[in-house]
Amino acid sequence: MLVAYERPIVRGRVLSPAQAAVLPVAFTLALLSLGAFEVGRQPPGPFASIVGGAAALAGWTAVWVRRVRRQRRTLAIEIVLRKQHYLQACAQGVVLCYWGWYWRQVYESASLVLAQLLFAYAVDALLAWSRRDTYTFGFGPFPVIFSINLFLWFRPDWFYLQLMMVALGFVAKELIRWENEGRLVHIFNPSSFPLAIFSLALLVTGTSDLTWGKEIAITQFYPPHMYLVIFLVGLPGQYFFGVTTMTMAAVVATYLFGLLHYATTGTYFFYDSHIPIAVFLGMHLLFTDPSTSPRTELGRIIFGVLYGLSTVVLYQILSAFGLPTFYDKLLQVPILNLSIRAIDRAARSGALQRIDPARLGRGLGPRERHLASMALWALVFGALSSVQGVGDAHPGQWVPFWQQACGQGRSRACAYLVDLQANLCDQGSGWACNERARLVDLASGRGGAASWLRQGCQLGFAPACANGERLAAGDPLVGAPPTVDDFRILLRGSKAPIADRQPAALQALACKQGWADSCHRTAQIGAQ
Repeated sequence: MLVAYERPIVRGRVLSPAQAAVLPVAFTLALLSLGAFEVGRQPPGPFASIVGGAAALAGWTAVWVRRVRRQRRTLAIEIVLRKQHYLQACAQGVVLCYWGWYWRQVYESASLVLAQLLFAYAVDALLAWSRRDTYTFGFGPFPVIFSINLFLWFRPDWFYLQLMMVALGFVAKELIRWENEGRLVHIFNPSSFPLAIFSLALLVTGTSDLTWGKEIAITQFYPPHMYLVIFLVGLPGQYFFGVTTMTMAAVVATYLFGLLHYATTGTYFFYDSHIPIAVFLGMHLLFTDPSTSPRTELGRIIFGVLYGLSTVVLYQILSAFGLPTFYDKLLQVPILNLSIRAIDRAARSGALQRIDPARLGRGLGPRERHLASMALWALVFGALSSVQGVGDAHPGQWVPFWQQACGQGRSRACAYLVDLQANLCDQGSGWACNERARLVDLASGRGGAASWLRQGCQLGFAPACANGERLAAGDPLVGAPPTVDDFRILLRGSKAPIADRQPAALQALACKQGWADSCHRTAQIGAQ
């Protein structure tokens, strides 16, 4: 099945070299103005990076104008408003705005996102006019920049690397092309290619701390009902461009693997979710570019399954080597882009044509087939939501699940519980510090427990102070229930800080999450 592309809105105009130069110059000057806005802000890194990017654009423009005049070329600009560009940009923009409400670093970085857009438009124009006479102006840079910024940012001191990543995406889109289905198209998704290349470089050099990558993967789960928001913003693109089966196949394949892992081990593969929110976002707004994905319906299903399962494989490999796991959704996309012709050939082969779902809808028009796929996807999403396959209340977020799993000796449970307690202790829970010390005491002797007890005591958790004395006397360490202050940290799980901090509400939430003592206290409060 071929994708039904919308007829774009097109306007054109012939330009002299001097007139054409106005466009990249205007974007360069706007970029410099934005750099001036960054003066005096801390840290100072973005200013130098923006000025450096503007200087590179100015030099490129000067060389290009001289060359065009010498060649006596006549240039043209076409204004082409493609639906796949502005619909994708709107979907990504909604996610960015909603996410930013709960993690304000997104809003604080808005000027840097704008700087990338200005830089991208100038690079796009200069690349096009350097290689041919017509530049297509539209919303194309928006989904590229928004997509990059949904998955990876460099910290302000290293902002020049962000601009380099943007430039690489547009260079790859312009220069790396092939013929597919009779059309000359770019091979790689222009956002996922630079994301993958820079991710690989960061892994090889061990410099992931130059980015907000870990924070991005964590904080995208902060907003309530984030899975539902991503599902909804993906629907318009699925209706117009028929990419539903890719997303659905990726989600279902990953979820089924997670169920198999849980049935085998009694623990969750991704620990606090069946499908991490950043991976779920990638399944909707990263690898689904219709220009760099298979053209057959069965091919798209295969493509989605490969993306979902490759995420699992990459997560396992990265975890095994102690590397940051947030790259699991980024590294594989260019390889998948390279495989689309082979996938389509396989999908059209005699062996697989018999199971091609497109056969079921041959009497339907493209939009009707898209609606049928969307209806099925809505049913699947609803079913997954009802069993917390996706959603805000996955049990893997909560300490009681991992305490029980560790007590039962389930795979990876105790090791994860140790890390979980350490993170909660660092967030300010004295109870977690005390429990971390008890886990150390049981696992590796008494030497490592003292510092955790000291930290718990400093946070005001009295049992940790008492356990410090027990440790010195050689007595066994004892546990105690969390306090209300601890619950304000423990009960948030992987979500944003808890809004209702009243003791009764916290006890009720703790009971719901499996804290047995809190259920007893909640019953007592209700009886009063």
